[in-house]
Amino acid sequence: MKGKSTPVIIGTRGSELALWQANFTKSVLENNGLQVELKIIKTKGDATQQWNLSFDKIEGKGFFTKELEDELLAGTIDLAVHSCKDLPTEFPEGLTIAAYSKRANPFDMLLIRKESVDETKV
Repeated sequence: MKGKSTPVIIGTRGSELALWQANFTKSVLENNGLQVELKIIKTKGDATQQWNLSFDKIEGKGFFTKELEDELLAGTIDLAVHSCKDLPTEFPEGLTIAAYSKRANPFDMLLIRKESVDETKV
């Protein structure tokens, strides 16, 4: 069984949120007797943020998930941890959502300054 002597490899982005989520999952697995390692994977979305580009200027989907999906399919990682907000609506063949962690607060809120809203696009 993978995890007892061979580590389970979790693929994750390097952002603060992604690392928190991956480390949370890692601790749950370790508490169940598995050996776990993290592998940080840079995504197109990470590179886009580094270049200060707007996502509407880039074609494609899965800005924060595609590279992790590719590594899952290639077998270089065993699982990936994502925020649901980053997941595409359709998954590549061979991949599925296997688990969700419990959320502390299921309500999200966006606060924005009134002068930042373009009312012609609302």
